[in-house]
Amino acid sequence: MKKYAIWLKVATIFQLITAAIHSISLFVAPVPANDTEKQLLDLMSNYAMDMGAGFHRSMTEIVTALSTCVTLVYLLGGLLNLYLVNKVPADIFRGVIVVNVIIFGIGFGVMVAFAFLPPIVLTGLVFTFLLFSWVTVRGREQ
Repeated sequence: MKKYAIWLKVATIFQLITAAIHSISLFVAPVPANDTEKQLLDLMSNYAMDMGAGFHRSMTEIVTALSTCVTLVYLLGGLLNLYLVNKVPADIFRGVIVVNVIIFGIGFGVMVAFAFLPPIVLTGLVFTFLLFSWVTVRGREQ
């Protein structure tokens, strides 16, 4: 078995786990703990800003769109890796791994700067295992 495939499969598992965990936020509404949070959530849900061109969106709608995109990026990455891992040769798959490393590395940086602990940890694990996979597949070529 290809050594990079082991690291890639672990990264793929974490990509799919991250997508599943992140999708929970699409179905669970936050519960306010006090009056200030209640007012904030009410404004985020009900106050629709004029975004131009006839679009009026609340912050909750914007966050839902962003959250859906993050879930879909992880799902796309995981399913693509799962599908391609045994279908293409290592020299071609190296490019796929490099794209994964770049995208999920940037995502990890964004999570560290703007998110909280669970997405930071999950994204960090995905990025780390993708790096291991890239180093392993790169080492086999030299």
